[in-house]
Amino acid sequence: MRAEVYPSYLQASAAGYAEDNIASGRWPKEGALARSLAEYEVLLPRGVATPSQHLFEILSAEGGPTVGYIWFAVQEKHGVRSAFIYDVEIKPEFRRQGHAKRAFRALEKFIGTLNVTSICLHVFAKNTGAQALYRALGFAVTGMNMRKPLGNVEV
Repeated sequence: MRAEVYPSYLQASAAGYAEDNIASGRWPKEGALARSLAEYEVLLPRGVATPSQHLFEILSAEGGPTVGYIWFAVQEKHGVRSAFIYDVEIKPEFRRQGHAKRAFRALEKFIGTLNVTSICLHVFAKNTGAQALYRALGFAVTGMNMRKPLGNVEV
């Protein structure tokens, strides 16, 4: 990702992440954007120059305009190296045109050079379109978070 693109990416991505957490019931609306931006600051303290973090612009197949973004980090837990995808975003006007699938295929080749054993990601339950894409790309569910609102406390 070009450094000059990062500030607008950060604002839009953090806002989207806050909205997803609100919609899923994980976060209250009040303070959600600030909470999201704080998480990004922890994960990307140096923006595109943060070590072990990889941020890419997804270009149209013709090498034209930026149609989206993808961000992953190489992580090591218990001696196992994996890539964790933090964000995939295709701009609304470019969705359903194969850009995400193409980006994932290219990303797999790149990640394969980094000595990792797997690619992991999180997807919100309401994002059924992304779930279908990930299944089509060979991802499998490895766990599931569940929530039951109690009704006596508003989130």
